[in-house]
Amino acid sequence: MERRIVQVAAILGMSAIVLGAFGAHALKKVLTIEQLNTFETGVKYQIYHALLLLLVGLSIQVGAQAKKRIFYFVVTGVLFFSGSIYLLATNDLTAFDFRAIGFITPIGGLLLIVGWLCLFIDFVKKKS
Repeated sequence: MERRIVQVAAILGMSAIVLGAFGAHALKKVLTIEQLNTFETGVKYQIYHALLLLLVGLSIQVGAQAKKRIFYFVVTGVLFFSGSIYLLATNDLTAFDFRAIGFITPIGGLLLIVGWLCLFIDFVKKKS
């Protein structure tokens, strides 16, 4: 599982850098400042959680079951949270109205919080 977590962390980190560069250069010409800031929020949360997964995947302090739970909550949370933010920020560039899927953004945020909570609970349960 650790190998998979680190691989996904690397993919999330790499794609966050690509999306950040894309937003800073290509989207700068077609989005408003507010839309760019929204897009950047998605990139920030994606990179933060890529780093979290990297840390969890490489840590010997986190239990195997906790790693698995954290992995699934964080990956789903990033897809829902950052993914929906990317779509909502670029909504004006497409014919489809992505505001219809805007309800998944807070669900993604909640999943990210639950991932962090799983990490916290795993450490609280450990005896020093």
